[in-house]
Formats: sequence, structure tokens, C-alpha cells
Amino acid sequence: MKLLNKDIEKDNTGQVTLVPEEAEDMWHTYNLLQVGDSLRASTIRKVQTESTTGSVGSSRVRTTLTLSVEAIDFDSQACQLRVKGTNIEENQYVKMGAYHTIELELNRKFTLAKKCWDSVVLDRIEQACDPVQRADVAAVVMQEGLANVVLVTPAMTLLRAKVEVTIPRKRKGSCSQHEKALERFYEAVMQAILRHINFEVVKCILVASPGFVKDQFFTYVFKEAVRQDNKVLLENRPKFMLVHSSSGHKYSLKEILCDPAVTSRLSDTKAAGEVKALEDFYKMLQHEPDRAFYGIAHVEKAADALAIDTLMISDKLFRHQDIQTRSRYVRLVDNVRDNGGNVRIFSSLHVSGEQLIQLSGVAAILRFPIADLSDAEGDSSSAED
Repeated sequence: MKLLNKDIEKDNTGQVTLVPEEAEDMWHTYNLLQVGDSLRASTIRKVQTESTTGSVGSSRVRTTLTLSVEAIDFDSQACQLRVKGTNIEENQYVKMGAYHTIELELNRKFTLAKKCWDSVVLDRIEQACDPVQRADVAAVVMQEGLANVVLVTPAMTLLRAKVEVTIPRKRKGSCSQHEKALERFYEAVMQAILRHINFEVVKCILVASPGFVKDQFFTYVFKEAVRQDNKVLLENRPKFMLVHSSSGHKYSLKEILCDPAVTSRLSDTKAAGEVKALEDFYKMLQHEPDRAFYGIAHVEKAADALAIDTLMISDKLFRHQDIQTRSRYVRLVDNVRDNGGNVRIFSSLHVSGEQLIQLSGVAAILRFPIADLSDAEGDSSSAED
């Protein structure tokens, strides 16, 4: 993401102009937008024209509209963002108050204006525009007959390809059908890797499976790479890392990112940091439950007691449409930061983020134990989106 202009007043009103440069930037934009904001962007509108003879024709014209945002729709697989709202600036093609849906496009600037720019939103812009955040990881999570090719970026986990091939069992005296099916499967996975992984960007490719599937696949890939003289694979061989997983399903990604060997290799990535923080929280919950809190009411009480060392909060909570509820979470984040605590905002598109949502979306590791908080309000168990 590129920041072209930032004009925010002392009372936190103002606007920013941004250019989304890659698909992931649409996810960041989705987290910046709220109902009631105004969005100015280039869009295409179907316009009806009437000629002097009275015949009516229609044409598509590109124009720039400013909408008051009413609905936001994000497609996480295609990384497409559509914003629906009413026009609030006079335009030669669109009347004031008319509805329109803008689909934000890559490499086309947009201007977003808000009545209040809070610290969480400003942090999100900083994160999106920081080129250091691009330490990307790819993972191939597989078992016999099933493979998921996944991209792990700082903000999201994207399933790029799912390969399923039926593998017949080994028969007594003949394994040829089994071997042929395995070869077909490995070939399909290799093609998915070549198609979906950009080796110039990706720093590490994790190949994970139960048993020896990963080793056999790795051997097959580089045997084929030598036979086909595939320079891309041969040059990037050091980026491949074989790790164990309990299954070939996408949810196994969490245990892969917890592996100490993987953690040391990916120490500079945000995803690995999130997984480790959640792992520490579960250990604390098991051994010292008075130092591991979750649910908004309990965590707020701990923050008031200046007890929070690490706060984990899902970005899903900041998309809440009720302004008071949203500002409650923002106040909690600011409170913890002001008192020297660490704040980790988890992406709801990461495996660790999905797990945090099951814990109400907010959890904390404390500096010292606090007991007897059972009288906290009943809303601690749920944080609605």
C-alpha cells in the first residue's frame, strides 16, 4: 500500500489518500472502512443518454464519485472489495443521494475521510504501508491424496489451491496402481506450487505431512526438476523446509507454525509471533490460570489494575458497526499501550485469529496473578461482530 496524502486534524477528523498495490492491501482497506465514512474513488457507471431523435442508448463511463459508506463486502479468496453507499457530491452522471457500488481496484487511488481516526486505524495504515511487513511464507500441508497450498502473509492466510486425488490401496503382489496414483498426485501438487507461489517474494516454503509423505514428495519434486531442468525449483531448493503435521488439512497450519524449528526460521514474520503469543496464553491458562484472562469484562478489569503484559485482540472486533462498542476496544488497546503492555492485533484470516475468536476475540497474559473476578459482567463470554 502506498500513502499519497495524510491530512488529519487535532480533533482526529480528516482524510487519507491511499493506493492499493497488491491483493492483500484490499484486506487492510476492508479493516479501515466503516459505515458512515466517506469514500472518494474512480468507478464505472452505466449512463443512459437520449439522442435528438428520442432514441435511448446506454454507455459505460468512468467517473469519480464520493460515497457515504452504507455497506462493505469483502471476498477473501478473490481479495475483492465492494463498497455500497449514496453519492454525496454533485456529479454530471450521478444525482445526489443516488446509490452506487464502487469496486476498489489495484493501483487506483482512493480517498477515505472519517469523523474520527483512532489509534487502531492509524496503526493499520502504518502496517499496510510498511515494506518490511512482506516476509511471506508459503505452506504445502499434505497427506496421501490431499494437499492444501497456502500463502501466509502478515495479514491473512490464503488458500491458493486444494489438490485431491484418489489413491487406491496397495494390493497383494501389485502396487502399480498405487504408485501411479501417487505420482499423479505429486505432479498435481508440484504444478500448483509453480502456479501459485511467487519465489521472488516468498522467503520460505513449508512442506508438512504426517509420516513420510513430505519426504517422498520432496524427492519427487527435485528428481523432476533435474529431469525437466526447472531452474526456478532448483535455485530455490534451500527455501523448502520439511516439517511434521498431524494431517493434510488447513487447520494443521497452527501446529506447524508452533514447531520450534519453524519459529526460529520465521522469527521475523507476524504470523509466527501471533501463534507463539497464543501458545504462551494456553500454557499460562493451564499452569497459572490467575495470569491468563479472556473475555472483554475480565480483560478490562486486568487493564485497570495495570496488570496486562500482552493483550491479544482480534481485528474482527474493530469492524463492529456500533461506535460505542468499537471505541470500547480502542480504549482498551490504548490503555494497555500507555501502561507499557504489548498489544497484538490478530488477523481473523489467520488460523491463530480464528482460534482467538473462539475465546471471545480478546485475551491477555498478566504480569502478576489476579484472583476473584468471577463477579465480572456476563458479557465477558461473547464479543459480537
